[in-house]
Amino acid sequence: MSFLLGKMSERQKGLMSNTIIDTNFNFPNQKSIYKGKVREVYNINDEQLVMIATDRLSAFDVVMPKGIPYKGQILNQIATKMMKETEELVPNWLVATPDPNVAVGHLCDTFKVEMVIRGYMSGHAAREYKVGKRLLCGVPMPEGMKENDKFPQPIITPATKAEMGDHDEDISREDILKRGIVSEEDYLVLEDYTRKLFQRGTEIAAERGLILVDTKYEFGKTKDGKIVLIDEIHTPDSSRYFYADGYQERQDRGEAQKQLSKEFVRQWLIANDFQGLEGQTVPFMSDEYIETVSERYIELYENITGDTFVKGDVSDIQNRIEDNIVAYLENV
Repeated sequence: MSFLLGKMSERQKGLMSNTIIDTNFNFPNQKSIYKGKVREVYNINDEQLVMIATDRLSAFDVVMPKGIPYKGQILNQIATKMMKETEELVPNWLVATPDPNVAVGHLCDTFKVEMVIRGYMSGHAAREYKVGKRLLCGVPMPEGMKENDKFPQPIITPATKAEMGDHDEDISREDILKRGIVSEEDYLVLEDYTRKLFQRGTEIAAERGLILVDTKYEFGKTKDGKIVLIDEIHTPDSSRYFYADGYQERQDRGEAQKQLSKEFVRQWLIANDFQGLEGQTVPFMSDEYIETVSERYIELYENITGDTFVKGDVSDIQNRIEDNIVAYLENV
């Protein structure tokens, strides 16, 4: 990779700067814009939502200063493909994908919790375990486990949804119900859908020689009261994957697992003294490092979907996205 970076042309470097990190469109019948850490959501006439996946990179609930080429396209295309592969199991919000970076769906009232489900003790769960905690979101974690071991059964460890710049926070099922964040009737549906999606995601991953380690789902309620899956599903931003081949051998030897997730970004940040804590500064990301992250995301796409990634035209990405959305809305 370093050799390739050394040979990177000025044109390639120029393309790297042609990312989409912010939008300020004004569509016909637009009511409002919501800007999340990675996605920007436009309310069209209180009927449809237009969701644009930007190239922003978020880690430790902090948005990095530079965009990652093709990241938005990758996340959007994985999510829409996975939604189509699970729509018979769990209903979702998706109606159309008029642009590689765009999904259009039903207007929903979003539940204020992220449904995190973990099949293995990795990432945040492993970090908590290492400091002696044996309860995560009110769910017990067995004694005697080591990092990346499989849980006896997948555990659901919800998090409250943070606004831009804030941290998501762990929360227990009991606190969600006690604080009235979600009704018990609705929460039972969220749990059921979460387990069903994780099971299907595990099966899809196994077909690709992967292990779905953990993931998170978000849900909303449509105008007619139907609970649906929204946002993204089984992407490298919302999920962690291991390569299945050699997993047990690596565990037995106490070696790190080969991961497909954005954990490699988190580990780079940790190695550069950043974990999103007060007083810490995001380390400088060179164009060369940004290019390696982009290549990793493409690798993730191809491994997770089994498809070859086809790069969208980013020569004028803002106008491309705007034109495709306007054309779609005019023909609805």
